[in-house]
Amino acid sequence: MLTFKDIQEAYEILKPVVKRTPLEHSKTFSRILKTNVYLKEENLQTTGSFKIRGAYNKIYHLTKQERKHGVVCASAGNHAQGVAYASTLMGLKSTVYMPIYTSPTKIIATKSYGATVVLDGITYDDAYNAAKKYTEENKMTFVHAFNDDFVIAGQGTIGIEIFNALPQVDAVLVPIGGGGLISGIALALKTLKPNVKIIGVEAEGAQSMKLSLEQNKIIPLKSIMTIADGIAVKTPKELTFSLAQLYVDKVVTVNDEEIANALYLLLQRAKLVVEPAGAVALAALLSKKISFPKKNVAAVLSGGNVNLSLLTQIIERGMMRSKLLVKVSIITLDKPKALKDILTILANLGANVQSIAHDRCTTTVPVGCVKIVITFQTMGKEQIEMIKQEFDRKKVNYHILS
Repeated sequence: MLTFKDIQEAYEILKPVVKRTPLEHSKTFSRILKTNVYLKEENLQTTGSFKIRGAYNKIYHLTKQERKHGVVCASAGNHAQGVAYASTLMGLKSTVYMPIYTSPTKIIATKSYGATVVLDGITYDDAYNAAKKYTEENKMTFVHAFNDDFVIAGQGTIGIEIFNALPQVDAVLVPIGGGGLISGIALALKTLKPNVKIIGVEAEGAQSMKLSLEQNKIIPLKSIMTIADGIAVKTPKELTFSLAQLYVDKVVTVNDEEIANALYLLLQRAKLVVEPAGAVALAALLSKKISFPKKNVAAVLSGGNVNLSLLTQIIERGMMRSKLLVKVSIITLDKPKALKDILTILANLGANVQSIAHDRCTTTVPVGCVKIVITFQTMGKEQIEMIKQEFDRKKVNYHILS
């Protein structure tokens, strides 16, 4: 059975390898939530996530014979990079199996750390099964992403760092995929401070641990659907499930819109690039899924390896939600100067046009007319109201798109 002593040992082993990431007090989120919010910034960790901790600790403990054959892992991306980097540091061969829809950014990064990458399967579980088969055929060592004592002990070092930086911590919110991160953190913190609350956060479309804890047995999900690919796991394993039963106080879920909003606010207000899986802990606080008024609450930002195309979409949606970006559909006569007149209104009121699209070939547009969709940047609600008033005065047929 994993013990706190194992985590302490991992803490010493990892000292020369990993960053002691900041536990930063956020004035912005503390004011919004009326509590003292601290962000554990593992998105700034080497390889871009906490995974290097568990991967290095596991590989460090391999025998000489095991090291000769090399290691294999399955991962949606972050564990892959941790295993690849740790293996390269110790001179081992590493082969990584990843789902075929893994972010290109994570695939490229994993290769850059020295691993051979194999894309196989739709989900993590598919990649896992293929990796296990390859491991047995080649007599290599499989480094599990979460169901391993050494891996969990490595992740648990985050709990020691949180306590050292904030001994008066009251609650810690931790993302859950397979459960390795929360298992290690919970064991460490419950040993150091038994009354601390450990709250797990899962994506609504991949809530395997929550359902398993509620039914007191492991419940495999038939399917998963979430933008938080880093925690998209169908089935928790025996080790992480048993540790969660012992040490986790509660598990809550957040949907993709709540995750995207937290990610956008982290970028805009905290200047932190965080991936969807890494933003779920803060998302749970912002969406009021759980609250700790006037308490010291730490949210673990577990990673920052975000798909850049997804990040672009989230930024644009966030700007639209904040009324900093507006998309307006206008139907006007298809004649010279029609577009110029509309753009003159926007220019005179200080709107910065980002894109323009014309559509004449649709039955919703009267013959002789054109639909123009204009996307423009604004300074907020007041400027939008001024534009709407001017459109109304000039009798422009418009509709603000959400």
